[in-house]
Amino acid sequence: MQTNFSLAQLADPHMRESEQILRSCVHCGFCTATCPTYVLLGDELDSPRGRIYLIKDMLEGGKPATAEVVKHVDRCLSCLSCMTTCPSGVNYMHLVDHARAHIEQTYERPPAEKALRRLLAAVLPNRRAFRWSLRLARLGRPLAGIVRKLPQSERLAAMLALAPASLPAPSPAARPGVFPAAGPRKGRVALLTGCAQAELAPGINEAAIRLLNRMGVEVVLPKGEGCCGALVHHMGKEQAALAHARANIDAWTAEQANGLDAILVTTSGCGTTIKDYGFMLREDPAYAEKAAAVSAIARDISEYLDGLPPLPATRQTGQTVTYHSACSLQHGQQVRSAPKTLLARAGFTVKEPAEGHLCCGSAGTYNMLQPAISARLRERKLKNIEATGPDIIAAGNIGCMTQLAQGTATPVVHTVELLDWATGGPMPKPLQQARGVAEKV
Repeated sequence: MQTNFSLAQLADPHMRESEQILRSCVHCGFCTATCPTYVLLGDELDSPRGRIYLIKDMLEGGKPATAEVVKHVDRCLSCLSCMTTCPSGVNYMHLVDHARAHIEQTYERPPAEKALRRLLAAVLPNRRAFRWSLRLARLGRPLAGIVRKLPQSERLAAMLALAPASLPAPSPAARPGVFPAAGPRKGRVALLTGCAQAELAPGINEAAIRLLNRMGVEVVLPKGEGCCGALVHHMGKEQAALAHARANIDAWTAEQANGLDAILVTTSGCGTTIKDYGFMLREDPAYAEKAAAVSAIARDISEYLDGLPPLPATRQTGQTVTYHSACSLQHGQQVRSAPKTLLARAGFTVKEPAEGHLCCGSAGTYNMLQPAISARLRERKLKNIEATGPDIIAAGNIGCMTQLAQGTATPVVHTVELLDWATGGPMPKPLQQARGVAEKV
């Protein structure tokens, strides 16, 4: 793609990077076939190629974002399926992130929408505030159906519907600490506690810690670590995202003095962002080197486990598990086979749904900000999943799990919880709830 940025514009490293990305696009349109919003809506401007044209015109012309640009960029899920498909290696992720930051700086959203985005950016990364918001949402959850019928209330209804019926008790896996290996120590890792998952489903990290400890791996939850910054990053709030990144880098860098084999992540959306810290902070002289070092050892939990000798299954498995591959894992991190391999080794019968490359509609805050499109994508995803006849749906991202659980009675369980259960851990709570039992361990 030919570009016409001025030398003054190219002096800005963000603009220079976007110009190089734009130049790599050859207009082939392969991305349109795998873009969820284009598949649903059939609008060229809701495809990666269409958005690239809009972003190019906006950035190249030095223009403030328009309502038209904002509408179509906001509809992008950042699922990154286009990057998997693209034969030219266009880094759409970095381009759309830059566009969102530009929109945040130059576009005045309607007051109600602006207030909602500020609220989400303030509450979601803050675990205490998020827990209180969930308590309030639980009170209003029975009214979600009524609220949905009111004018301009789709977003509020979507948020109420996402609230869990009950909140788990505070967990040791959500507080700083060290969990020693069982027997001789074979490795030492840091495990991301994060924000939303620690409140919604602390059992995921509990399972990861149990499993890793049994495998001889010491797990540390460092003091000072928190939200990865992905939620605000994808809302264009760049400085807030970088502040979260720096805090985590400081926490993990301090632990590296004691030796770390890896920084493990059980929420794949966070993993994609943490692996990008080196790029995000490349222009920060105080953090560029540290950020690159952190990104270099960041791993999804499935990546790390796949490199360890497997534990033998101690339970009767064989259940049919349909694996939902989160976009942030298959497209953002290019991790595809490890989770399925691990589940098969543990004795599960692993299936994959049709259209596995398409997003389920969760995408961070997308299911709250674009509830109509999100609901259509969830219905499409669940139709394909249910066609495989699963006993269990497995996934590696809390956002996907919450999204899918809204529309199915089939238990939705994190991959690491199933691996822990198969090798001696307790039955995952979604399975307990589905079966109405509490398994003894």
